[in-house]
Amino acid sequence: MYDYKEGKVFFKPTLAFGKNTLRPTKKGVLSYLLGGDRDFPEDSGFALKHWVKVRYGNNAAENGIQINGDPAITMGNFYFTNSKGEEVMVDKTFVFRRCSDGKLRLCIHKSSLPFDPVGK
Repeated sequence: MYDYKEGKVFFKPTLAFGKNTLRPTKKGVLSYLLGGDRDFPEDSGFALKHWVKVRYGNNAAENGIQINGDPAITMGNFYFTNSKGEEVMVDKTFVFRRCSDGKLRLCIHKSSLPFDPVGK
């Protein structure tokens, strides 16, 4: 999914913070998603959080995707539902580029929790 083979990947995961907020390496991304890396002790594995349902909504353009030559950009929200039925909304911006094999792969993944003016 990520284009580590042919270029750099910018990855800012939803629940990252401090010195490991930005993850410029594949190792950092895998730790965020799967946990268990001592260089990233704060990671518990976002992909392992018992999500039972995920949906995505685009809102960046009429069809949700801007295509500008090789890069394609989308912005929107992911909605993750856990095993208790609680839904978490996450803001996402993705940029894909066409790789030499013709496949689109992520080169930018920026996600965050939405701003909450009440500070819940």
